[in-house]
Amino acid sequence: MTTVGCCSPLTEARASLADAFFRRFPCLANHDTRCSIYLKLVVLFLHITLVGVVFLFDADLVQQTKQHPWCAVIFVIVFLAALVQYFAMCCSSPGYVVDAMRELNKIYNSAADSSTLDRRQFVSITEDLNSCSTQSISSWQKVVTDLYPPGSASRNWTCDNCKIIRPPRAKHCNDCDKCVLQFDHHCAWLGTCIGKGNHCQFWWYILSETVLCVWTMDLYLSYTRSHASKEWWQYIIIIVLFVILSMSLILFVVLLIFHTYLVLTNQTTYEFTRRRRVFYFRGIPAKVHPFSRGICENIFTACCSLGAVYKLETMPSIEELEARATPYTCVDIVSCRCC
Repeated sequence: MTTVGCCSPLTEARASLADAFFRRFPCLANHDTRCSIYLKLVVLFLHITLVGVVFLFDADLVQQTKQHPWCAVIFVIVFLAALVQYFAMCCSSPGYVVDAMRELNKIYNSAADSSTLDRRQFVSITEDLNSCSTQSISSWQKVVTDLYPPGSASRNWTCDNCKIIRPPRAKHCNDCDKCVLQFDHHCAWLGTCIGKGNHCQFWWYILSETVLCVWTMDLYLSYTRSHASKEWWQYIIIIVLFVILSMSLILFVVLLIFHTYLVLTNQTTYEFTRRRRVFYFRGIPAKVHPFSRGICENIFTACCSLGAVYKLETMPSIEELEARATPYTCVDIVSCRCC
């Protein structure tokens, strides 16, 4: 009883301080927001520590930097590019189905203003999504229906959580609680989904982190091979940081190779790993990528069509899928059929 009585004033004081802090900074009152900020601070600390330690320990490296400043400038640019892309990715939008619905509604409303079209035939997309899903015939439903092959079962189109009709390749993310266009995966490291709107940006972020890891590891190896006097605790710190760098490099290289393959074949991580469970892949041979339009066009679509985030992809017809399933011939190779 005495212990509880002594601790209760401290608990009340702590609660009052927390309430005063959250009133001053209301954005930190949300637990998820605080975790996201803590994660960003950890990432920033790791970047600064992994890069700064080698410059702090290696006096020869500092001297070489003064002699060859351009090399140091390029390294700093790579370092800043990785950090900037990380924070940009954290704030990026993967492209949500709700936003595509609003964009379509704007287009139809502008078309109705400039023609004799009846406005009432278009759904007014508001924050209340349930009112949109109860419409028997809507512009969005018509658009989505045209994206699927004729005769497709429509029971899988509606999201059980959002109660909206999803176009092909869209999936509900339980972490974001929204349906994402061309859903790839939810990245806990970034705190956001990877989808149609930021997949290319995610690839460039992985590339910049890979380059930074390789360059930093080379600096660590140069420091260990140098003849400068080193303390025993410096060796321990360098070994620990080098292990962290090695694990990070392996992760980024694997991600870079995997997502390069996905971009070249116009696939997503979800489609690659859950192909048998994705309903619009049923009946399609395993080696056929239905959304692939050749390597060149796939790269262009992923990297050079950022303004067309809400441009929805149509499921190819059975005839197109059968043509893609045929093996390559010498003529196909010469004519660059894969491109």
